[in-house]
This record gives sequence, structure tokens and C-alpha cells, in this order.
Amino acid sequence: MIRIKDTQYPNTAAFLGNAIRIAEYYGFAPLEGMQRNPANTGAASSKRGVLPLAKIESAIAFARRDERTLLSSARKCMSCLPTQVNLPSASATGPIAPPHSGTLLAWRTLASTTGIPSVSFELHVVGSASAIAEALLIVVANAIAQEAGINERALAINNIGSSDSSNRFVRDIGLYLRKHIDSISPTLRPRAATDPLGTLVQLIERGHPATPRAPQATEYLTEEERRKFWELLEYLEMFGLPYELNAHILGSRDCWSHSLFEISTMDTETGARMPIAFGGRYDPLASRFARTPSSATMVSITCEVRGKATVKREKRVPQSEAQPAIYFAHLGGEARRRVLGVLENLRRASIPVHQGIWYERVAEQMAAARTLAVPYILIMGHKEAMEGTVLVREVATNSQESISLPELPNYLKRRRIGAWKQEAHA
Repeated sequence: MIRIKDTQYPNTAAFLGNAIRIAEYYGFAPLEGMQRNPANTGAASSKRGVLPLAKIESAIAFARRDERTLLSSARKCMSCLPTQVNLPSASATGPIAPPHSGTLLAWRTLASTTGIPSVSFELHVVGSASAIAEALLIVVANAIAQEAGINERALAINNIGSSDSSNRFVRDIGLYLRKHIDSISPTLRPRAATDPLGTLVQLIERGHPATPRAPQATEYLTEEERRKFWELLEYLEMFGLPYELNAHILGSRDCWSHSLFEISTMDTETGARMPIAFGGRYDPLASRFARTPSSATMVSITCEVRGKATVKREKRVPQSEAQPAIYFAHLGGEARRRVLGVLENLRRASIPVHQGIWYERVAEQMAAARTLAVPYILIMGHKEAMEGTVLVREVATNSQESISLPELPNYLKRRRIGAWKQEAHA
């Protein structure tokens, strides 16, 4: 949990306010303000065959204390999931990028009802099976912690694979726990037989001496699962974000699949690691609410409540008055791996930009750029990605110029390319 005294903020509201501004720059919108999609409203109705929340909760073997709060967010996200491309208006703090068809980017705050007063700032990407979803969440969470003044950060990642591979992992965990049953607390032994993974998580939290030698989930991944996991790690390496593989980052298989990650900082009082954010891919839980195979990822950043905790939202700028003047399009895998780094540099330079990281093909991105009617397009193909450049194209004249990535923010500022009034270009 983030302690306000370890940040540059005077209170919790100031922390949340800046976290929201960073998230909205990357395209996240408030979940509470989203309307339910009529096509998905059956997610809350037993008439469509979907189980009520209470029955879903009773059927889940929770391994972590913080997993229960995910249920309400997951249900809400699935009910608001779009079925077609929507183009939300820009905000006063940054642009909201048009999501890929069927993709939702949302943020939400949740107050803790137990223990130390705290609030969780959640980010969700729903509808994308690509590793870019996890990478985006990690990059945004890292930016939020960095701007809060938390300089000592560590990112730990694990992968529990699909249900098939994790079944083999959990089977061997059960065998391993039976061999060490005498060293397990009598109150925890009954759980070892019915929920081996949840038991292992409890033993890890208690620092049990047998946990370092327990089976590791990554040993059971298929070749396809390893390839997808490596894709996520490539995004992080290209961004320049250090990480470590940690077999102890685990969660319930009823909630999570594939990647799980945790961001921690150093406790200045004890010298121990203090988790400040946890997230991963919660496809199994999303699929329960959708009653069909679905993709969803999230990260939750926890902050203590100190002083003012209610954020006063800035007035949103009407879409007819201001829009980002730039659309960032990528072509090819190498360019896509560099997108997040370029976007973060533009964010730090306070240059608003639309982006299409969810699109696989450049034709889809160009179509989105035309719909947005932006006067400038940044284009990065394989050649540009290898050379560390980007093409700046002026739509009206179709002229373009190659600019090096380090020079790009200054170039755009000199040309005064930022927000623009849409009616002036109609």
C-alpha cells in the first residue's frame, strides 16, 4: 500500500487526481460513468442463464484476500463492454483514445471496508487477448508510482498458464504439500487437500520454509503459452522497465490465468518489500460473467486514506472545442513494441495524442485517424522502429518528415502541434 508520507502529495485526493490524469491520457475512462451495453445487460439477469453475483462468489476458491473486490468490477466491465468502436471526447487532462471494437479501457476507485482505511485505484482493459494489455497496465501503474515520488520500485511477474497447464501445476502442488503436511499449521491442513494453490499462497505469505522448493507454474507452460509470456516481457524490455520473474506471485485459478504481476517498494521503516499494486489477466472471471470465453486484464494500486480523499473532477472539454491533433499509427511487430515508450515520452511532454495500439493492421488505424479527422499522423513502421525515427505526416498536404524519437517532442512543440479546434478544420 502506498503511504502518502512516502509521496509528494499532501493527501489521498491529490494522489488519485494525478493517477486519473495519467490513466486518461492513455485512454482510460471512468467505469462508473459508462452506460451498460444493451447487448450485455443480460449479464445481470438469470433469465439469460448467467449466475447471480452471490452464486459466482460462492463457487470461487479465493486464494488472495484482495480477490473478492474484483467481482463487482468484473461484472460492471463486462456489462459495459462495447460491441462497436466508440469515439469518446477528449478530457481536460489528456485524450481518450478510440478503443478497438469490443475493447474497453476503464478506471475505478474502491474504498476499503476493512483494516487500515485505504482506497484502490483500478485500471481495466477488457476485450483484448494481446499481451499489449498487460504491458499497458504495467506502464501506466509504473508512471503513477513514479510521479508520486516512489523511486524505489520493483516489478515481479509470474505466469500460471491456461486451465490445462495450471491443472498440472496444482496437481503437483497438492503432492508437494502432502509431503510437508506435518510442517503445515493444523488450521491450514484441511485446505491443503481441497485448495492446494490457495494453501501455497497462504504459506508464502507466512514465510513457510518449504515454499522456495515448491513446483513453479512456469515449468508447466506450453510452448504457445511461453511464446505469449515472452511477448509481454519483450514489451517491458523494449520500454526499458526492469522486472524479475517470481514464482510466488500467484492467485486463484478461478479468477486468474496466464500473467500475474506485482509492483512493490522498499519499506523505509522495516527494509522489507511493500506491495503497492497487483494485477494480471482475469479471463476466467470475465468468462463467468459473460458466459462465453472472454479476455480481461487489470491492475489495482492501493493507497492509504490520509486527509482529503475525494477527487474534484476537472471539467471535460467538449469534443467540438478541442481534440488531439495527432494520431499515432504503427505498422508491424517491432513498431508495436516501441509504441508504449513513445507514448510515455509524449505524455511527459504534455502532448496529447490519439493512438491505436489495439489494432493489428495499419489500415484499421488509418480508418480511425480519418474518423477522428486529425490533421497530423505519426507513422512508425519496421524501418522507423529500427532506426529510432517516426514519420510526421500532414494530412492536408500528404507531406511527411522523418523525425528522430528523442527530437519528436521538441519538433511537435515548435510546430505547435497539439490540441486543435475541430470546427476550424471542418
